[in-house]
Amino acid sequence: MTDKNRRDQLKALFGTVDTAPQPEPTPLNTAPMDNTPPSEQPKQRTASGAIKAMGLSLGGISRELEDARKIRESLEGAERVIEIDPQLIEYSFVEDRLSHDFGLDETFRELVESIKLNGQQVPILVRPHPERRGYYQTAYGHRRLRAAAELKLPVQAIVRELSDAQLVVAQGKENAERRDLSFIERAFFARNLIDRGFSRSVVQDALALHKAEMTRYLQVVDAIPKPILQAIGPAPKIGRPRWVKLADLLKKPDGRTAAQEIVQQDHFKLQGSDGRFEAVFERLLELNRPAAAAKADPAAARHIRDGNGDFIAQLLNSKKERSINFADTVPEGFVEFVAGELNGLLQRYRSEQKA
Repeated sequence: MTDKNRRDQLKALFGTVDTAPQPEPTPLNTAPMDNTPPSEQPKQRTASGAIKAMGLSLGGISRELEDARKIRESLEGAERVIEIDPQLIEYSFVEDRLSHDFGLDETFRELVESIKLNGQQVPILVRPHPERRGYYQTAYGHRRLRAAAELKLPVQAIVRELSDAQLVVAQGKENAERRDLSFIERAFFARNLIDRGFSRSVVQDALALHKAEMTRYLQVVDAIPKPILQAIGPAPKIGRPRWVKLADLLKKPDGRTAAQEIVQQDHFKLQGSDGRFEAVFERLLELNRPAAAAKADPAAARHIRDGNGDFIAQLLNSKKERSINFADTVPEGFVEFVAGELNGLLQRYRSEQKA
């Protein structure tokens, strides 16, 4: 292979390679001989193509090694889903739920059935337990963890090193994104985080709240005695305005006394969480009607309940007021249905009275 071909291949492999220019051959007998001593003649540049080519080659190898190292580190640090015995996992150290009675939760029963039929689709997030070697602590996925434990299956989990602050932020953000917590549970979670010593900025980040929203959350939860709050439970269908109103009603001593009495009744516990809220709320409203017929005549106000004992409406029947007030838990369509049936019911009543 000629020198020219070798140079062309080097250029193709490594780009432009600087090589020393080859001297043009001197035609014979066309110029006088140079009598300058060899030591004084200008030195020719040494061909450096091979050396530079070697340098470029080593540089490429170094870059490949660095890339391989980065890939290896990323793979080693990548999160993997692993199976863990539910018995080795504890719940988060900050409580965010007002009820752990999963047996009465219809959505939880649906989750259990889904995992039983289709397997666990979404992993939970845990961290190595800070105090118990070989154990873990949940950041989020408490319901999936409980479902796996009930089914006696290992739970699919991502293990991540988390500080306390990182854990509660992950816990709050997951609940917010999945809309898993009711209004009062979010307020309850915020209060628990503050009581644990977390700064307001961390709590606001965990719950994605503005400063003013954070203040309202705390005002509501602080106005409701914890035993009453836990007795009512999450009340998922009850929004902020009604909780704010209930908090105002409970600021009065007679309101707190009445609420404590009603939550201790046996039939109160048989209702769903939304129904329990309605029972307390309606009782306190009655106490705060200054000249209501219900005060003068206890029979004038009556609660109407469904077959499960859940409150659905309040009937007021006195000389001053005749009305039916439906609970928020009653579908709007049913209210319209009742309105459409009123004329027929009135005609039926009149016919029966004439008979």
